[in-house]
Amino acid sequence: MLSALKDELLSKTARRKAATPVTPIRQHQPIKTTYRSNSVDIPDTFLTTPAHDCLPVVATPIVWPSTPLPEYNGTYAVVLDNVLSPSECATLIALAEASVPPQGKPGGSSATGPTTRWGPALVNIGAGFEVLTPGYRNSDRIVWDCQEVVNRIWERCMQVDGDDGEAMRERLSVVRGEERAITGGGWREEGWKWEFSRVNDRMRFLRYGKGGFFKPHCDATYVDVNKPTGDTRTLFTVHVYLNDSKAEAGKDATLVGGATTFFSSDEKRRLDINPKAGRVLIFQHHKLLHSGDDVKAGVKYTMRTDILYNLIKDEE
Repeated sequence: MLSALKDELLSKTARRKAATPVTPIRQHQPIKTTYRSNSVDIPDTFLTTPAHDCLPVVATPIVWPSTPLPEYNGTYAVVLDNVLSPSECATLIALAEASVPPQGKPGGSSATGPTTRWGPALVNIGAGFEVLTPGYRNSDRIVWDCQEVVNRIWERCMQVDGDDGEAMRERLSVVRGEERAITGGGWREEGWKWEFSRVNDRMRFLRYGKGGFFKPHCDATYVDVNKPTGDTRTLFTVHVYLNDSKAEAGKDATLVGGATTFFSSDEKRRLDINPKAGRVLIFQHHKLLHSGDDVKAGVKYTMRTDILYNLIKDEE
């Protein structure tokens, strides 16, 4: 089904530019990166009409004192299940692959192997530069900028009911300047607040094969380049899991490993969030040390984006 869907999307996709040569990527050498995408036909019903396999969205906040990492009390993370259905996850992967412009000559190859829609995941080092460090981050990636799709995913996230859903909406709508456990401080604090603006249109789709991983790190803040004063920036990560792991789905799944693992500072204590198709993990950038655990078998698919906030004067 997924293969047929990919073929259909690719046949409908209009290329913005002709194919461009692939530039070889050398390990540990900073490169200036830019990303462009095909214009993709997004079905009107995708994520706006429930698919046949949709279930109600359920929120489970991470209560840090009840985990092996009580020192993270005061920080924020929540798990949402059933945001996307399994069939919608497959469609999202196909749309992402259709967004990639052709590179190199037909049938050609790049420094990382045969020409493909997936490239190596690089590490951002700031100022528009990235670096290939496979000993630190080992996976493939597609970068797709599409505000319409992230808006639809966010609308699904907001459909969660109950007290936990209401608490999540309240938590993510505004962050007070003095909430240093979330902001990290070092910026305008008392008398200011960070107000929800939008979800970042930049989606980073990740594919981890056997042996793939992302070593422990904290997610960096993205500052809107259109507002260089720093008044619009990200504070929270949105991580969408696009296929099941055996830990969640049992013998029907082929993925073993690949959890998002939160660590203590000495990396001796941990909390695993296992991949499950349609699951969304939202957590703050600041302080939460985490990794993409080793994939021991199968393939793991995820998508990562973040939430942008505007800094405004708190008139309350």
